[in-house]
Amino acid sequence: MPQILIAEDEARIAAFITKGLAAAGFVTTAVGTAREALDYASSGGYDLLILDLGLPDGDGLDVLASLRAAGNAIPVIILTARDSVPDTVAGLEGGADDYMAKPFGFDELLARVRLRIRTVPAASEDATWLEHEGLRLNLRTRQADTGPGTSPVDLSAREFALAEVFLRHPGQVLSREQLLSQVWGYDFDPGSNVVDVYVRYLRRKLGADRFVTVRGMGYRLS
Repeated sequence: MPQILIAEDEARIAAFITKGLAAAGFVTTAVGTAREALDYASSGGYDLLILDLGLPDGDGLDVLASLRAAGNAIPVIILTARDSVPDTVAGLEGGADDYMAKPFGFDELLARVRLRIRTVPAASEDATWLEHEGLRLNLRTRQADTGPGTSPVDLSAREFALAEVFLRHPGQVLSREQLLSQVWGYDFDPGSNVVDVYVRYLRRKLGADRFVTVRGMGYRLS
């Protein structure tokens, strides 16, 4: 499934985009700062970046410039309240693949996302597995493999989605809010303990030592 990074500091807009893209079959990660946008986009784990320019700790154009200077060719759609012609020209000449002004229609954004995703070379048909340190997920059968000689492990839809997020970000600390947003989408309750419950399920099924609690921050796939 294509991975979309959303850099948007207004929670309502980020949730709206996340819900719509999830319904269209995309996996999303939402971040709210320029620093996070650059770090996540530089990881190589995303197929497209939706980038707001007015981020609280920096300008999205600087994020874009840093990515392009580093040779990162991730497709970038700028989504911003800056709607003047000079702003649009600056974004496109700075390396953006597309530019949309707020307010926006989601159907148009989705069409532009699909267009840009189609320009990315398709993954090999052999890219069936996600793997890290002996833990493997089969993206076709949606089962897990915990090592040689073990039987495939069946996972529920939510368990699989949560495990997939961890496998796509190995070694990275993921906050509960990030996991809620990616796995449960728009309708999550920030005060819910559902992430902790499902991490416990994964520990029982896939190994208690694989999913490390980072106190005050979240979880990490060891």
